[in-house]
Amino acid sequence: MKSALVIAACVLAAAVLVSGSSTQYKRGDPVPLFANKVGPFANPSEQYEYYTLPFCAPREEERKSQHLGEVLAGDRMMKTLYQLPFLIEFTGRKLCSYTLDPPDIEAFQNAIDGDFYFEFIYDDLPVWGFIGEKETEIVHGAEQTVYYLFTHYIFSITHNGNQIIEVNWEHDPESRLDITDATSEMPVTFRYSSKWVKTHLPSRDHVVKDTQQHLEIRWFSIFNSIVTVLLLTGFLATILMRVLKNDFLRYAKGEEEQAVETDESGWKLVHGDVFRYPANRELFSAILGNGVQLLCLVMGVLFLACLGVYSHYNRGALFVAALLIFAFTSGINGYVCGSMYSKMEGTNWVWSLLLSYFLFLGPFFVMATFLNFVAVAYNSSTALPFGTVVIILLILTLVSFPLCVIGGISGRNFSAPFAAPCRTTKMPREIPQLPWHRQGPVQVLMAGFLPFSAIYIELYYVFASVWGHKLYSLYGILTLVFVILIVVTSFITISLTYFQLAIEDHHWWWRSLFSGGSTGLFIFCYCIYYFNFKAKMNGFMQTSFFFGYMGIVCFGAWIMLGTVGFYSSLTFVRYIYRSIKCD
Repeated sequence: MKSALVIAACVLAAAVLVSGSSTQYKRGDPVPLFANKVGPFANPSEQYEYYTLPFCAPREEERKSQHLGEVLAGDRMMKTLYQLPFLIEFTGRKLCSYTLDPPDIEAFQNAIDGDFYFEFIYDDLPVWGFIGEKETEIVHGAEQTVYYLFTHYIFSITHNGNQIIEVNWEHDPESRLDITDATSEMPVTFRYSSKWVKTHLPSRDHVVKDTQQHLEIRWFSIFNSIVTVLLLTGFLATILMRVLKNDFLRYAKGEEEQAVETDESGWKLVHGDVFRYPANRELFSAILGNGVQLLCLVMGVLFLACLGVYSHYNRGALFVAALLIFAFTSGINGYVCGSMYSKMEGTNWVWSLLLSYFLFLGPFFVMATFLNFVAVAYNSSTALPFGTVVIILLILTLVSFPLCVIGGISGRNFSAPFAAPCRTTKMPREIPQLPWHRQGPVQVLMAGFLPFSAIYIELYYVFASVWGHKLYSLYGILTLVFVILIVVTSFITISLTYFQLAIEDHHWWWRSLFSGGSTGLFIFCYCIYYFNFKAKMNGFMQTSFFFGYMGIVCFGAWIMLGTVGFYSSLTFVRYIYRSIKCD
């Protein structure tokens, strides 16, 4: 077992830890510039290959070899005509001259209307710029939209003597081509300049992207949110502990007197039903298995993030890490599912194991396949090549599924018995009539509010990075927020489980799972708010990508946090019923 873990760790490290150190150069050494993609600035998922627009391209297509992470990120790098040797400065060097046909002009006009940007890759560093711009001018007393194409690119490259630290792009405002008239051919000449700036920074890792003011605002907001949540949590904890103490004293006194009144109410009266196994045991066990696996996945991704694996030059490392961690943690999924199903005395083992494997992976695969077809229909570079799809399927088939099966068999054969503190009666106790505000749907909705309030501030920055163009680097804050989310979810679910048992409602198994996972519903509602009021995304492709993938993420959050809520409630229920004498 230890050797398997070591091999898995080595494979993960080899696949993810792509060297982030820059290459050392000497003056005059050639450094290729690759064109990666173009697309609407507001739609980060809508990406196209650079030469889908009529830029001047090399006669022979030369693509850069890319690893799995870069392909998953939608990178499609091709060599360009730009020549930017190390430490060689020049101004206004001619790139190419050619004639734009009317369809070419219309293509550039549509790109400018869509606010298209481009991305170059220079020594593994991204370089962003815009195709052109449009202005509204008064022509013969009427407003007219004038289109300008940028024809002179200026590359400002920061170095420390033998390494490239940072690359920035700008255009010469005096070199713009008016392409408003799309009825006739138009000659165009592209030029570019190179400027080199010396810096004292020892490596590109020391480049600071966030300003100090933004950091102070984020820390203050996070601290404010955490203090508020902790105060509310502490307040509820104090009340709950005091109520529990009174319950223990009351039940202990009743046992000593051996005369518990028949009209007594409370959680002790349902001790014969509280450990009754829930309906749909296969599905319940599968949810718990997937929840633990997703929890391990998030913890693994955050751990690698805190180690500094992900950066803007280590492209696609996050995708590779998530894929491999998911594959190697499938054994945990199978073990937890098999163990819980065995504790609940289930018999349909094959269906339980298949359900645990496909519960999350099935919807994710269906959604990813649909979105890949959408990307293919749009001729977008976001569409995964057939070879990449085969690699992913091989990883899931040859690594993930066998581990899930082995874990399920191990969980079935080596799991300990459930060992409930109280004996379950043959006939379930009737649940009394409950007011509307104490019923399941209302409590489930209430359960997600407090955990969501702990993460909604940081959620904006995560969305701005995933569905925007901001670089996310403060993974320590994200890890802290995740820990707070787990703690608050655990406590709020325990509180609601106690209040449910106190009114003699013993159907707490599924309720605790839904209560803990209800934060996923709040996150999806935030997705709708973000899409409509914060982002400027538009079009069918971007809309389908946003809500498709975020729907899967929210579904995964529901499974993961629901699992946290159930196991927290199970620990609490075991504790309180172990502390009293049950008949």
